[in-house]
Amino acid sequence: MFALRHFNSSASSLHPRWGNGSAGMVEAMVTDMEHQQQENVTALQNQTSGAMIVVLPMSLGIISNTVALFILVNAYSLQRRRSKATFLLFATSLVITDFFGHVIPGALVLRLYLSGGASPEDSSDSMCQFLGGSMVFFGLCPLFMGCAMAAERCLGVTKPLLHSSLVTKTRTKVCLSVIWLVALSVALLPCFQLGSYTYQEPKTWCFINVLNDTMEVDVAFVVLFSGLGLTSLAVALVCNTISGLTLVLARIRRQPGSHHSARSHDIEMVVQLVGITVTSCICWSPLLLFCYAMGTSSTVFP
Repeated sequence: MFALRHFNSSASSLHPRWGNGSAGMVEAMVTDMEHQQQENVTALQNQTSGAMIVVLPMSLGIISNTVALFILVNAYSLQRRRSKATFLLFATSLVITDFFGHVIPGALVLRLYLSGGASPEDSSDSMCQFLGGSMVFFGLCPLFMGCAMAAERCLGVTKPLLHSSLVTKTRTKVCLSVIWLVALSVALLPCFQLGSYTYQEPKTWCFINVLNDTMEVDVAFVVLFSGLGLTSLAVALVCNTISGLTLVLARIRRQPGSHHSARSHDIEMVVQLVGITVTSCICWSPLLLFCYAMGTSSTVFP
């Protein structure tokens, strides 16, 4: 009995006795661990939401362009009229270019989102150069193509005889090649120290340097990019307006009972062009105007 009581008293003396200071340290450690866990959960949620923001428009763009490509290829193979075939060749090239414009930059931006973005000390690297060049190339190509399509339709509506003698499939392919070459040349200018690409906040995409430590070549580069884009949009708007007014006047002057199947095709193509132009204006005008404003303001206030 005495031995058992002695053992209990000895065992109780072996238990650690926490003081007020030790208890405070343990509580602080637990609070810090909970705070770190909460930060990890928040970071994971932000990363997931950022990835969804990239994946959703990229997936919609890929699906819509794939469907449009199948429709255009089928229509191109069945088309007999040369003017319509030329328009479909432009439209098919536009859809293919826009398809890759969703896949390539979207995949790179998604990779940056999943990796948590570029480190703060990285202002530009090979991946940023490629992503920035892709943004410029796939941004200018649809604008140039929309402008060329509008000009081609304007010529076909207002001067059909001149259009039939000038516009051919071969010349259309040459025009498309020139468009891709010009857009690629502009995108590669930073490789020759004529402008630069840099990571943009939140360090998950790259574009022309217009905000931090801009130099004269950066200003010239951004003004060139925005100027080409805005000019293409303006020319497309003017050509579509002329084409639309010409078709409306022709419909008003048409004799009762006369049939104009060619005009119906022209109306269909002009309506499609108006849709393309409006979409381009909505998607690109804010960025182009912002770049142009930043470039001109940097020129006035260096």
